[in-house]
Amino acid sequence: MINIFEVNETNKMVEQENLDVRTITMGINLLDCASENLDEVNEKIYRKITTLAKDLVSTGEEIAREFGVPIVNKRISITPISLVGAAACKTPEDYVTIAKTLDRAAHTVGVNFIGGYSAIVSKGMTKSDELLIRSIPEALASTELICSSVNVGSTKTGINMDAVRLMGEIIKETAEKTKDADSLGCAKLVVLCNAPDDNPFMAGAFHGVSEDDAIINVGVSGPGVVKYALEKVRGESFEVLCETIKKTAFKITRVGQLVAQEASKRLGVPFGIIDLSLAPTPAIGDSVADILEEIGLQRAGAPGTTAALALLNDQVKKGGVMASSYVGGLSGAFIPVSEDQGMIDAVLDGSLCIEKLEAMTCVCSVGLDMIAIPGDTKATTISGIIADEAAIGMVNQKTTAVRVIPVVGKGVGETVEFGGLLGYAPIMPVNQFDCSAFVNRQGRIPAPIHSFKN
Repeated sequence: MINIFEVNETNKMVEQENLDVRTITMGINLLDCASENLDEVNEKIYRKITTLAKDLVSTGEEIAREFGVPIVNKRISITPISLVGAAACKTPEDYVTIAKTLDRAAHTVGVNFIGGYSAIVSKGMTKSDELLIRSIPEALASTELICSSVNVGSTKTGINMDAVRLMGEIIKETAEKTKDADSLGCAKLVVLCNAPDDNPFMAGAFHGVSEDDAIINVGVSGPGVVKYALEKVRGESFEVLCETIKKTAFKITRVGQLVAQEASKRLGVPFGIIDLSLAPTPAIGDSVADILEEIGLQRAGAPGTTAALALLNDQVKKGGVMASSYVGGLSGAFIPVSEDQGMIDAVLDGSLCIEKLEAMTCVCSVGLDMIAIPGDTKATTISGIIADEAAIGMVNQKTTAVRVIPVVGKGVGETVEFGGLLGYAPIMPVNQFDCSAFVNRQGRIPAPIHSFKN
């Protein structure tokens, strides 16, 4: 039984080490909102979200006050909208009306984001999927709180290269439509391989079809807590290093478990999972890169970085699963560039490039995340980057993702400011050699042979 005394132990973590519950996310099944009448679909969606989630924000604030643990975001994830709107939507513009309804519902209940403007096209793309995907640029340009994701591959099915090629074009179009805000729309769009059904973290969150009608998922963060713990064992053996990370992850996860159970009880919604992810923020002392440097690297990106990150990711998971029977989602160390001051410093110092970040994604959560690239980067180059990252996920049976922002009008050496948790980022150079002949082939990259184990 978890009690308040366990939380009291974390007071110093909260006050001095940037521990927070990053998000309480309510997952909502919208399949029963489907209809052939678009107006009816929009009405049902708005009513269901505003009914189920009406107390989500106030409940999160109450729990934060009572337990003294910051809960940074309150979010909603929904059934992939390509499934909900399939019968009613005949054009991309029809889907945009749903996006605006979702945005209005999110504003009504007061959440920070709503995720699930999504399509799952890992093996094939229905007409409904394609319409939704083609609506994404306008949907993100005309809303504030919508997050969108597209799953283009999996270990079981391979990689849908037709979808990969299309997503390169969609990212470029989204950048253009939101160029007045430094192409901010792309910061709310992620392309995934092996997307989990229960991820509480944006922009890749959606409510899986295998989930309950409504659930509560909690995402916990705490890079600063881990770094502080490691400072006390500087120079010790790998065994001591690993034990320290595990014990720290255990304590962080217990906080998340308490918050999740309380939110579930007060909202009358079943508890789903705890996602234990070291998700950084732009705040000083809340950096995954700083942890890697505390482990012994001069800068993130130095030789040994991938090994250090693999160690960190594994020990975080081992500590977390001892603290909760329902650890899920992504759970690991995130390496978003713009949201991590240590990563930004490493890019500016020249120790970190996209190719090294790609290597690091083999061993962590989730992928090439929040990376600003030149606005004139070709769509096929972006598709090639997506294909590379999806291949890592497919072969290694892990979730990988790409969230890159081609900032229209800006190039290498310039900086883009996104604000808030999204931070700021230096524009990173991209390999200029052409891959269009590869990307423009039609069809699907087959699944690797180990996917046929049953």
